[in-house]
Amino acid sequence: MKLRDIFSFRDPPESETSKPFLEHLEDLRWMIVKMAITLMIAMVLCFAFRQQLVRILQRPLNEVGTQVGTLRALGITDSITISFHLAFYAGIVISFPFLLYFLAQFVLPALTAVEKRFLFPAILVSFALFLIGVACCYFWLLPKTILFFFHDTESLGWSPMWTVQQYYSFVTRFVLGFGLAFELPVVVLALVKFGFVSYEFMARTRPYAVVLIFILATIITPTPDVLTLIALSLPMCLLYESCIWIAWFMQRKMARTASA
Repeated sequence: MKLRDIFSFRDPPESETSKPFLEHLEDLRWMIVKMAITLMIAMVLCFAFRQQLVRILQRPLNEVGTQVGTLRALGITDSITISFHLAFYAGIVISFPFLLYFLAQFVLPALTAVEKRFLFPAILVSFALFLIGVACCYFWLLPKTILFFFHDTESLGWSPMWTVQQYYSFVTRFVLGFGLAFELPVVVLALVKFGFVSYEFMARTRPYAVVLIFILATIITPTPDVLTLIALSLPMCLLYESCIWIAWFMQRKMARTASA
Protein backbone atom coordinates (compact mmCIF):
# COMPACT_ATOMS: atom_id res chain seq x y z
CA MET A 1 0.00 0.00 0.00
CA LYS A 2 1.33 3.43 -0.94
CA LEU A 3 1.79 6.18 1.60
CA ARG A 4 -0.47 8.37 -0.50
CA ASP A 5 -3.35 5.93 0.02
CA ILE A 6 -2.99 6.18 3.80
CA PHE A 7 -3.39 9.96 3.82
CA SER A 8 -6.09 10.16 1.13
CA PHE A 9 -9.80 10.57 1.82
CA ARG A 10 -12.03 7.63 1.02
CA ASP A 11 -14.41 8.24 -1.88
CA PRO A 12 -17.99 8.31 -0.65
CA PRO A 13 -20.68 6.47 -2.59
CA GLU A 14 -23.43 8.30 -4.41
CA SER A 15 -25.60 7.92 -1.36
CA GLU A 16 -23.69 7.79 1.89
CA THR A 17 -26.78 6.66 3.77
CA SER A 18 -27.06 3.54 1.60
CA LYS A 19 -23.61 2.32 2.47
CA PRO A 20 -23.71 -1.06 4.26
CA PHE A 21 -23.11 -1.05 8.00
CA LEU A 22 -20.23 -3.52 7.71
CA GLU A 23 -18.37 -1.16 5.38
CA HIS A 24 -18.68 1.58 7.97
CA LEU A 25 -17.20 -0.81 10.51
CA GLU A 26 -14.35 -1.55 8.09
CA ASP A 27 -13.66 2.18 7.73
CA LEU A 28 -13.71 2.53 11.51
CA ARG A 29 -11.34 -0.41 11.92
CA TRP A 30 -8.90 1.00 9.37
CA MET A 31 -8.99 4.41 11.09
CA ILE A 32 -8.22 2.83 14.47
CA VAL A 33 -5.36 0.82 12.94
CA LYS A 34 -3.76 3.92 11.40
CA MET A 35 -4.13 5.90 14.61
CA ALA A 36 -2.70 3.04 16.68
CA ILE A 37 0.31 2.60 14.37
CA THR A 38 0.99 6.35 14.37
CA LEU A 39 0.76 6.53 18.14
CA MET A 40 2.95 3.46 18.52
CA ILE A 41 5.70 5.00 16.35
CA ALA A 42 5.53 8.22 18.35
CA MET A 43 5.71 6.25 21.61
CA VAL A 44 8.82 4.38 20.46
CA LEU A 45 10.53 7.66 19.58
CA CYS A 46 9.60 9.20 22.93
CA PHE A 47 10.68 6.10 24.84
CA ALA A 48 14.09 6.27 23.17
CA PHE A 49 14.51 9.79 24.64
CA ARG A 50 12.92 9.02 28.00
CA GLN A 51 15.82 10.46 30.01
CA GLN A 52 15.47 13.82 28.29
CA LEU A 53 11.69 13.61 28.68
CA VAL A 54 12.00 12.94 32.41
CA ARG A 55 14.32 15.92 32.86
CA ILE A 56 11.91 18.18 30.99
CA LEU A 57 8.91 17.16 33.07
CA GLN A 58 10.85 17.33 36.33
CA ARG A 59 12.22 20.81 35.65
CA PRO A 60 9.27 22.67 37.31
CA LEU A 61 9.76 20.53 40.41
CA ASN A 62 13.50 21.20 40.59
CA GLU A 63 12.83 24.93 40.49
CA VAL A 64 10.67 24.74 43.63
CA GLY A 65 13.34 23.62 46.07
CA THR A 66 15.98 21.06 46.80
CA GLN A 67 13.87 19.27 49.43
CA VAL A 68 11.69 17.62 46.80
CA GLY A 69 14.20 17.70 43.96
CA THR A 70 14.63 13.93 44.19
CA LEU A 71 11.51 11.85 43.70
CA ARG A 72 11.03 8.51 45.43
CA ALA A 73 10.47 5.34 43.40
CA LEU A 74 8.52 2.89 45.59
CA GLY A 75 7.93 0.17 42.98
CA ILE A 76 10.53 -2.14 41.50
CA THR A 77 9.22 -1.66 37.96
CA ASP A 78 8.49 2.07 38.28
CA SER A 79 11.32 3.00 35.92
CA ILE A 80 9.77 1.00 33.06
CA THR A 81 6.06 1.47 33.74
CA ILE A 82 6.33 5.22 34.24
CA SER A 83 8.57 5.51 31.17
CA PHE A 84 5.86 3.80 29.11
CA HIS A 85 3.22 6.14 30.54
CA LEU A 86 5.31 9.19 29.73
CA ALA A 87 6.03 7.88 26.24
CA PHE A 88 2.30 7.36 25.70
CA TYR A 89 1.34 10.89 26.71
CA ALA A 90 4.26 12.46 24.87
CA GLY A 91 3.37 10.36 21.83
CA ILE A 92 -0.13 11.84 21.90
CA VAL A 93 1.33 15.34 21.79
CA ILE A 94 3.68 14.55 18.90
CA SER A 95 1.17 12.59 16.82
CA PHE A 96 -1.80 14.85 17.62
CA PRO A 97 -2.10 16.42 14.12
CA PHE A 98 -1.95 13.00 12.45
CA LEU A 99 -4.59 11.63 14.81
CA LEU A 100 -6.84 14.56 13.95
CA TYR A 101 -6.33 13.97 10.24
CA PHE A 102 -7.18 10.26 10.45
CA LEU A 103 -10.29 11.12 12.45
CA ALA A 104 -11.27 13.64 9.77
CA GLN A 105 -10.83 10.96 7.11
CA PHE A 106 -13.49 8.85 8.81
CA VAL A 107 -15.93 11.50 9.98
CA LEU A 108 -15.79 13.81 6.95
CA PRO A 109 -15.51 11.62 3.83
CA ALA A 110 -17.78 13.74 1.66
CA LEU A 111 -15.98 17.05 1.90
CA THR A 112 -16.15 19.39 -1.02
CA ALA A 113 -12.99 20.57 -2.72
CA VAL A 114 -13.17 23.91 -0.91
CA GLU A 115 -13.67 22.25 2.48
CA LYS A 116 -10.76 19.88 1.89
CA ARG A 117 -8.56 22.86 1.09
CA PHE A 118 -9.33 24.33 4.52
CA LEU A 119 -8.83 21.02 6.34
CA PHE A 120 -5.05 21.25 6.70
CA PRO A 121 -5.11 24.86 8.01
CA ALA A 122 -7.79 23.80 10.50
CA ILE A 123 -5.63 20.90 11.70
CA LEU A 124 -2.61 23.19 12.02
CA VAL A 125 -4.63 25.73 14.00
CA SER A 126 -5.97 22.97 16.24
CA PHE A 127 -2.46 21.64 16.85
CA ALA A 128 -1.17 25.16 17.50
CA LEU A 129 -3.89 25.79 20.10
CA PHE A 130 -3.07 22.47 21.72
CA LEU A 131 0.62 23.38 21.95
CA ILE A 132 -0.24 26.84 23.31
CA GLY A 133 -2.32 25.24 26.05
CA VAL A 134 0.47 22.79 26.90
CA ALA A 135 3.08 25.57 26.93
CA CYS A 136 0.96 27.87 29.12
CA CYS A 137 0.44 25.09 31.62
CA TYR A 138 4.08 23.95 31.64
CA PHE A 139 5.78 27.35 31.84
CA TRP A 140 3.23 29.29 33.91
CA LEU A 141 0.54 27.32 35.72
CA LEU A 142 2.38 24.10 36.61
CA PRO A 143 5.28 25.71 38.55
CA LYS A 144 2.84 27.91 40.49
CA THR A 145 0.65 24.92 41.31
CA ILE A 146 3.59 22.81 42.49
CA LEU A 147 4.88 25.73 44.58
CA PHE A 148 1.43 26.20 46.14
CA PHE A 149 1.18 22.58 47.27
CA PHE A 150 4.80 22.60 48.38
CA HIS A 151 4.24 25.53 50.74
CA ASP A 152 0.83 24.22 51.79
CA THR A 153 2.40 20.90 52.81
CA GLU A 154 5.13 22.70 54.77
CA SER A 155 2.57 24.91 56.50
CA LEU A 156 1.09 21.79 58.09
CA GLY A 157 4.47 20.76 59.43
CA TRP A 158 4.92 17.95 56.93
CA SER A 159 7.98 17.22 54.83
CA PRO A 160 7.14 17.01 51.10
CA MET A 161 8.21 13.57 49.86
CA TRP A 162 6.52 12.83 46.55
CA THR A 163 6.81 9.62 44.57
CA VAL A 164 7.56 9.43 40.87
CA GLN A 165 4.21 7.82 40.15
CA GLN A 166 2.24 10.55 41.92
CA TYR A 167 4.24 13.38 40.39
CA TYR A 168 4.21 12.25 36.78
CA SER A 169 0.55 11.24 36.95
CA PHE A 170 -0.25 14.74 38.20
CA VAL A 171 1.91 16.50 35.60
CA THR A 172 0.74 14.54 32.55
CA ARG A 173 -2.97 14.84 33.38
CA PHE A 174 -2.63 18.51 34.18
CA VAL A 175 -0.65 19.49 31.07
CA LEU A 176 -2.69 17.40 28.62
CA GLY A 177 -5.95 18.56 30.19
CA PHE A 178 -4.93 22.17 29.71
CA GLY A 179 -3.92 21.49 26.11
CA LEU A 180 -7.26 19.82 25.33
CA ALA A 181 -9.10 22.72 26.96
CA PHE A 182 -7.59 25.05 24.35
CA GLU A 183 -9.31 22.98 21.65
CA LEU A 184 -12.62 24.61 22.60
CA PRO A 185 -12.52 27.24 19.79
CA VAL A 186 -11.99 24.56 17.15
CA VAL A 187 -14.92 22.50 18.43
CA VAL A 188 -17.23 25.51 18.65
CA LEU A 189 -16.31 26.86 15.21
CA ALA A 190 -16.79 23.43 13.66
CA LEU A 191 -20.30 23.30 15.16
CA VAL A 192 -21.00 26.76 13.77
CA LYS A 193 -19.64 25.82 10.33
CA PHE A 194 -21.92 22.79 10.06
CA GLY A 195 -24.94 24.65 11.39
CA PHE A 196 -25.35 22.88 14.72
CA VAL A 197 -25.05 26.12 16.73
CA SER A 198 -25.34 29.80 15.86
CA TYR A 199 -24.10 33.11 17.17
CA GLU A 200 -27.51 33.86 18.71
CA PHE A 201 -27.58 30.50 20.48
CA MET A 202 -24.06 30.91 21.86
CA ALA A 203 -24.75 34.43 23.11
CA ARG A 204 -28.06 33.41 24.69
CA THR A 205 -26.57 30.39 26.47
CA ARG A 206 -23.39 32.15 27.67
CA PRO A 207 -24.22 31.77 31.42
CA TYR A 208 -24.86 28.04 31.00
CA ALA A 209 -21.63 27.67 29.03
CA VAL A 210 -19.65 29.28 31.85
CA VAL A 211 -21.13 26.81 34.33
CA LEU A 212 -20.30 23.89 32.03
CA ILE A 213 -16.75 25.21 31.61
CA PHE A 214 -16.24 25.26 35.37
CA ILE A 215 -17.64 21.73 35.63
CA LEU A 216 -15.32 20.56 32.84
CA ALA A 217 -12.36 22.28 34.51
CA THR A 218 -13.21 20.52 37.76
CA ILE A 219 -13.06 17.17 35.96
CA ILE A 220 -9.85 17.96 34.07
CA THR A 221 -7.83 19.43 36.93
CA PRO A 222 -6.13 16.74 39.03
CA THR A 223 -6.33 18.90 42.17
CA PRO A 224 -9.38 20.29 43.99
CA ASP A 225 -7.92 23.69 44.90
CA VAL A 226 -9.72 26.84 43.77
CA LEU A 227 -6.65 28.54 42.31
CA THR A 228 -6.02 25.77 39.80
CA LEU A 229 -9.71 25.64 38.92
CA ILE A 230 -9.84 29.37 38.19
CA ALA A 231 -6.52 29.28 36.30
CA LEU A 232 -7.98 26.69 33.93
CA SER A 233 -11.55 28.03 33.72
CA LEU A 234 -10.68 31.67 33.01
CA PRO A 235 -8.80 31.04 29.73
CA MET A 236 -11.59 28.70 28.60
CA CYS A 237 -14.20 31.39 29.30
CA LEU A 238 -12.15 33.93 27.33
CA LEU A 239 -11.79 31.45 24.47
CA TYR A 240 -15.54 30.81 24.46
CA GLU A 241 -16.22 34.56 24.40
CA SER A 242 -13.88 34.94 21.43
CA CYS A 243 -15.70 32.07 19.71
CA ILE A 244 -18.98 33.99 20.00
CA TRP A 245 -17.57 36.93 18.06
CA ILE A 246 -15.84 34.69 15.54
CA ALA A 247 -19.17 32.90 15.00
CA TRP A 248 -20.79 36.29 14.40
CA PHE A 249 -18.23 37.13 11.70
CA MET A 250 -18.60 33.65 10.16
CA GLN A 251 -22.39 33.95 9.95
CA ARG A 252 -22.13 37.40 8.38
CA LYS A 253 -19.66 36.12 5.83
CA MET A 254 -21.81 33.09 4.99
CA ALA A 255 -24.89 35.33 4.68
CA ARG A 256 -23.08 37.65 2.26
CA THR A 257 -21.88 34.68 0.21
CA ALA A 258 -25.39 33.25 0.04
CA SER A 259 -26.91 36.58 -1.01
CA ALA A 260 -24.24 37.10 -3.68
